[in-house]
Amino acid sequence: MQARLKELYLPPTEDFVLLEVPEMRYVMIDGHGAADRATLDHAVKWLFAVIHPIKSIARERMGENFVQPPLEGLWWADDVQDFIHGNRDRLHWRMMIVYEPDWLTAEMFEDALSATKARLGATKAWPGDPPASLRLESYREGLSVQIMHVGPPVAETETLARLHAEFLPARNLVPNGHHHEIYLTDPNRVAPEKQRTVLRQPVRRIS
Repeated sequence: MQARLKELYLPPTEDFVLLEVPEMRYVMIDGHGAADRATLDHAVKWLFAVIHPIKSIARERMGENFVQPPLEGLWWADDVQDFIHGNRDRLHWRMMIVYEPDWLTAEMFEDALSATKARLGATKAWPGDPPASLRLESYREGLSVQIMHVGPPVAETETLARLHAEFLPARNLVPNGHHHEIYLTDPNRVAPEKQRTVLRQPVRRIS
C-alpha cells in the first residue's frame, strides 16, 4: 500500500512518468472561475471541515488511524488554450480530498457532514452553508502522466506547455480527462519556491 501511495503522490521532479491511476473515492465540490478566490476558498474550507471529524469517527468505530490526505483539484476550460495559459476566470474546477482507505464508509461521511453542519451552524464566523455540489463520489483516471512541480503555481505553465507540446505528441498520447493537481504543501506555511504540487494528466493512446 505504501509503495502504491508513493507512486501516486510522489512522482519525480525531473521527468514525466506514465502510470495507471485506479478508481478512488473523493469528497468533492465543483465550481467555475478562480480569478476571485472567494468561491474557491469557501469550497476548500468546507472540504477540510467535513474531513476533519473523520479521524475521530474512524478511531471510535473502526479502531483505525485516519491520516488526513492533501487537497486536490481538477481544472479544465472550454478552450484548452485558456487552460494552458492560465486564464483563471475561464476555468472550471473541482476541489476534492481522497476518501480512502476502503474501510471508510459512506455512512461515516454522512455523519461527518451532519456533525460539521451542526457545529458550524452555531457560529457566525463561518461563511454560509455548504456548497450544493458537496458530495462523496468515485472517480477513475486510468492511464495518466504526472510530474512533481516544485515552485509557485504561476510557474506551472512552462511544464504544462512542455507536456502538451512535446511529451504527449512524441508518445502518441492525447489528453483524456481533466488536468489534476495535488497540493502537497500549504501555501500559507511554505515559501512559493518550495511548494510541491503533483501535476497529473489522464491520457489515451492514438494509433
